[in-house]
Amino acid sequence: MKTIQPTPKDQVTPKELYLNRRDFLRAMGLSSAALLLAACEPSGSGSPAVRSGGRDVLTAKEDALNYVNFYEFSLSKNGVTKKTGDFKIDPWEIQIDGLVKNPQTVSFDELTKRYPIDEHIYRMRCVEGWSMVLPWQGFQLRKLLKDIKPLDEARYVQFQSVLRPDEMPGQVSLRRYPWPYSEGLRLDEAMHELTLMATGMYDEPLTKQNGAPIRLVVPWKYGFKGIKSIAHISLVKEEPATLWKTLANNEYGFYANVNPAVDHPRWSQATEIRIGENSRRPTLLFNGYDEVADLYDGMDLSVNF
Repeated sequence: MKTIQPTPKDQVTPKELYLNRRDFLRAMGLSSAALLLAACEPSGSGSPAVRSGGRDVLTAKEDALNYVNFYEFSLSKNGVTKKTGDFKIDPWEIQIDGLVKNPQTVSFDELTKRYPIDEHIYRMRCVEGWSMVLPWQGFQLRKLLKDIKPLDEARYVQFQSVLRPDEMPGQVSLRRYPWPYSEGLRLDEAMHELTLMATGMYDEPLTKQNGAPIRLVVPWKYGFKGIKSIAHISLVKEEPATLWKTLANNEYGFYANVNPAVDHPRWSQATEIRIGENSRRPTLLFNGYDEVADLYDGMDLSVNF
């Protein structure tokens, strides 16, 4: 398996260590208590010391698998897993249409045969103020886009998940949400080499709570842009509606680029808490992926949220 590592290799814990939690703890010199989940509240009465640097340690597998946002199932990060039992991911098809020369409906199995699966180690920053470092498996979205051949007038890529209230209890309890979950990217963002269609994590297929069987990963943007369980991709001319922007336009913008200088209306984005650590660290512009900066030349980053 080819490995692509936008996070420098010497700053990431070796794979053989994270595969075994006990060895991982010994190797990093950490106690199990040090890896307990930190509170993800972005603000509070205390102001923990800011961590100014250090090693990007891969997030412990059990934390990444069980501390997730997936409102289609539960509002509780730790409660998603137990509510995914009825969710059917096999067989799975993705409808691809809109402003393309080659519209198609393709099975998940066909996609994974068509495009070689590589490993990509990315930082992930949640808009709530916490972050992880995750080893994804998947393929670059631009490979799929090149094959479907966007028409000249295509400017955006719209993504939608599934609408299955019988399998997704959150779609019933959160009735005011504009289901199915929808997200979007500008076409040039979608074509960037960092933009990933993820099919696995930690050398295993994606779990249901992490967005099985296929999800979007855009590492320089806040995590809510990473739509899970994708069932529909459409190329469009106008900026597509997205779930969170529809719900709260003043809090969750279309671009949602990680930016320490632009606070969420209800909390600061200047620092973050890395899951597995107990002190805060500075938030990096574009989550540290400076190679995407030229996508936004001429844009006012103060409103680029």
